[in-house]
Amino acid sequence: MNTNILNESKSKSNADNFLAKVYMWMFSALAITGAAAWIFATNESLTSLVYYNDPDTGEIGGYTLIGWISAFAPLAFVLIMGIGYRKLSKSAMQILFIIFSAVMGMGLSSIFFMYSIGSIGVCFLVTAGTFLVMSIIGYTTKTDLTKIGSLLMMALIGIIIAMLANWFIQSAMMDYIISIIGVFIFVGLIAYDTQKLKEIGMSAEAGGKMEIMGAMSLYLDFVNLFLFILRLFGGNSD
Repeated sequence: MNTNILNESKSKSNADNFLAKVYMWMFSALAITGAAAWIFATNESLTSLVYYNDPDTGEIGGYTLIGWISAFAPLAFVLIMGIGYRKLSKSAMQILFIIFSAVMGMGLSSIFFMYSIGSIGVCFLVTAGTFLVMSIIGYTTKTDLTKIGSLLMMALIGIIIAMLANWFIQSAMMDYIISIIGVFIFVGLIAYDTQKLKEIGMSAEAGGKMEIMGAMSLYLDFVNLFLFILRLFGGNSD
């Protein structure tokens, strides 16, 4: 009995230490993304690298070539880190994650032209509070969230397809519905990913590289939840 209690206590301690490192990397990545987004939004020289000015209005227009690269590069980083997980070293994973965070900031700098600082701040705080609550639920619940996680992943694929379709349709109502569903999906994924990472932390899989992959999962949950909340409640900068 005592041995079982000691083993359980040790496993919980390992999970706590693992999650602490995951959160450290995740919050560091968010800080890098936020700083990069602000710098690229407020420095005219850097802004011009990512966006072109509308010649008629003088306002920020669409993406430049570098802007389009910054928009799609994060997906490439996720694929490289996922596919090359076993071959890449811990240091390489860390460097890629840092660069990924900065490139994400470049692409997300557009929010400062679309929404007011106040709206961005409020939506960020709402996201942070929601993330905290759902992480606690994911960590403490005794319910196995595996089936829910599988359903959420399928729903995520569906919403990505819907977003691509709406890119052509340009339906405001469809965009609103997608945003609502997106919020629910990522609220659920935060709890699911937290529980999954807790279980990894209690196993032999936990390690330096897994900390980075775990941080990326939670980072993407946080950023996507923030963006969907911003789309719903952010209004615009006008």
